[in-house]
This record gives sequence, C-alpha cells and structure tokens, in this order.
Amino acid sequence: MVNTGRRMMNAPEIFLATIETTAGHFAIEVHRAWSPVGADRFHDLVRQHYYDGSRFFRTVAGKWVQFGIAGDPALAQDWRDKTIADDPPVQSNRTGFVAFANTGPGTRSTQIFINLRDNSAQNDPEPGFAPFARVVTGMDVVQRIFAGYGETSGGGMRAGRQDAMFDGGNRYLDANFPKLDQLVRVEIIVAGRNGANL
Repeated sequence: MVNTGRRMMNAPEIFLATIETTAGHFAIEVHRAWSPVGADRFHDLVRQHYYDGSRFFRTVAGKWVQFGIAGDPALAQDWRDKTIADDPPVQSNRTGFVAFANTGPGTRSTQIFINLRDNSAQNDPEPGFAPFARVVTGMDVVQRIFAGYGETSGGGMRAGRQDAMFDGGNRYLDANFPKLDQLVRVEIIVAGRNGANL
C-alpha cells in the first residue's frame, strides 16, 4: 500500500543533482517525464538533505551501487514506510541510469541504485524499477565507489537484512564496514538560465 506521508512538491521537468562523495564528485540529470513520481520523491528528499552524510551501503562490482538509508536512525525510520506509487517505465536500466529500489509493486521509498552495467534484462520486467535519471558526469567516480563488502554490508531491500542499518545508522555501518564510501552531500541545480542552487 502506498503511503507517501504527505503531498510532495512537483520537481522541475529536468534538473541536475550534483553528488559529492568520498570517492569524488558525480552528477545525475533527472527527467521528470521518465518517472514523475520518482523524480518528485528524489527532489523532495534532496531538498530535505535526507541523503547527506549517508553511506553507499550496497555496491556489487559490475552490477550496481545502492544508497538511500539516512545516517541518522530517527530520520531513516521516519521515511522507511513512506512509499510511493510505481511509474510506468520509459527508460531502461542501462549503464549509468538511476532508479529506486523496491520490494514489489508500490514499495519505492528512499533507496536508489545506479546501474554499473546494462541490467535491463533483469530489472526492466520488474514493476517499480523505472529509471528517473542518468549519470551525466563522473561515471568513473561511481565505478570507484568501494565494492569490497558486496551484499554483506546491508544487501538490497528484498534480502530483508537492513534492520541493523535502520536501527544503528552510520554508527553501525562505520563500526562494521568502515571502508564504505560516504555520500557527503547532494545539491540540486535547476535547469535554466540562472542555474541557481535550491
């Protein structure tokens, strides 16, 4: 059941999000036409600084990089069950495309993955994996994000092993998986003449 928690503000039709990490900087270009509900949720979370200071907790070399559980356990728990409806897919899960993770229909919330290869055969048939953005600069940085722990540092939503991350936040991850790269901050740049930060 979809439970957004509150009404989201519509995102700009196209905008850039710059992402500073301990591996370097990269940027994604968000297209609301590809996934309007997903783009609105991402825009909302970034405006509230939800991702700032979090960890890239699931990186599987040659497959994907996943993030999206806030480092503050109270914040992570507050958003955990605020799900959004699925968007019909417009783009495919090709290299560099960005989509929300989910456990089934209507379960997208805050967790996002970046495809490190063409995963369209695996992900496109599944409901909910509608890409809303693509990496436009710094794909080499995304490829460098630490992958040594693989699935052991949290796994995906469907693995059912994320409670410790939600309960312990960064303190848990840093104590048990100290080599994880950090997502330092995300900033939105509006497409247009002034390029002002929100």
